[in-house]
Amino acid sequence: MTDSQKSDETAAVANDEAVEVIEATDAGASPEATPASAPNEPAASRPAPSAAPSPAAFAARPKAPVAVVPAAPAVSAASLAEAAKWGRAEGDGHVFLTLDGEEIAVGQYPGVSPDEALGYFARKFDDVIAQVVLLEHRVESKAPATDMQKTVTHLREQLAERNMVGDIRSAEARLDALSTQIVELEKSEKAAHEAVRASELAAREAIVAEAETIAGQDPAQIQWKTSSARMNELFESWKSAQKSGVRLGRSNEDALWKRFRSARTVFDRHRRAYFSQLDSNNSAAKSAKEALIAEAEALSSSTDWGYAAGEYRRLMDQWKATPRASRKDDDALWGRFRAAQDVFFSNRQAANDQIDQEYTANLAVKEQLVVEAQGLLPIKDLNAAKKALQSIRDRWEDAGKVPRADMGRIEAGLRKVEDAVREAEEEKWRRSNPETKARTNSALTQLEAAIAGLKDDLDKAEKAGDQRRIKAAREALEARQAWHDQIQRSASDLA
Repeated sequence: MTDSQKSDETAAVANDEAVEVIEATDAGASPEATPASAPNEPAASRPAPSAAPSPAAFAARPKAPVAVVPAAPAVSAASLAEAAKWGRAEGDGHVFLTLDGEEIAVGQYPGVSPDEALGYFARKFDDVIAQVVLLEHRVESKAPATDMQKTVTHLREQLAERNMVGDIRSAEARLDALSTQIVELEKSEKAAHEAVRASELAAREAIVAEAETIAGQDPAQIQWKTSSARMNELFESWKSAQKSGVRLGRSNEDALWKRFRSARTVFDRHRRAYFSQLDSNNSAAKSAKEALIAEAEALSSSTDWGYAAGEYRRLMDQWKATPRASRKDDDALWGRFRAAQDVFFSNRQAANDQIDQEYTANLAVKEQLVVEAQGLLPIKDLNAAKKALQSIRDRWEDAGKVPRADMGRIEAGLRKVEDAVREAEEEKWRRSNPETKARTNSALTQLEAAIAGLKDDLDKAEKAGDQRRIKAAREALEARQAWHDQIQRSASDLA
């Protein structure tokens, strides 16, 4: 019920009580009370009504001049006509309601015409109907059903007092219908509330489930930056839902919060442990790499090029095997390690460049010796070639070292001639080897004996006219003869 409705209702009740007081004073009450209870006086200007005094109290009071009752507001002819269907007023201001064929006295309004008295009690009914209409509009527009049933109960109580004139049964029927509609509206609101509550519960469950999933990840595999940001987002979502969402019930909210808080606690514990271990590992890695840097820096001034280069390879292998520190620290450490290496290798390169300048003249000598050696190819006189190659080798050693970049090319040129001389020696040995000659002569002897036998077989087959034997003997004879010719040519080469 709105404040304006309550104000109107209070005014109507006050007017009713004023009329009832007038009825009570009709038998000898003090006339001073009459003007104070005039029905057309504003309710806000009148004191709150008190309990009606007893007849003895009225009798004890001194009589006073009867005050004039103010005139009641005018009533339209239509309202009077409608009121006349449900009640009547007598000349002394008594008003009666006709309900279910019986007359019920509803009050008295003295000092006015019957129409005015009837109109006054009709207006009280109209006030109730106005509130019924307002409530019907609220139900039709599906306004919040809070306190609607209380309004219906209050209006029922007003109608039950029978202090008004109108179609009471119709109004009660409308209130019955409203009560039923309000029940349905409350059910609909409850269903909508439960749906919203279920949706909110599912949303909270989703927040908790995701938080538990994040907390349940392997600390060694988790992406801490992303997961931490997401956990903070979930916490903000939880606070927003807690602040502006529907209430889920203390048991549900406590249980979900306990799970969510537990997930956050586990996540924070794992994160602290991970970063604590990471700091420890980072410190150990830094210490190990700083030790390697110290060795590298100590070697940077060494002129023992071979030994120091080997040590740097060892240090590099150890560096690769050492766990990484934080990105920032590891980059700085690597810069120091690389700087020490660069100093050493720059010094070595400078020394090599100086040596290479000294070896340039030696390179020219050896290039001439390579040309002279390659002039021995192809080998025709092995002894002469060997003697000339030995002379070239002696001068090669006397020439000294050449620049590192040309060493492979120069060595390959001389090696080609050396390989040719060695192959010529091996070929000569194969030809002069007595065992080889003996095996060749034995094979020739055996083949000659086999050829003689096959010739005899061929003669016999031809005399017999056996074509199959003739063919087989000829093929075997031709094969043995080919082998004999090949071995004989090899024997001539050996000779």
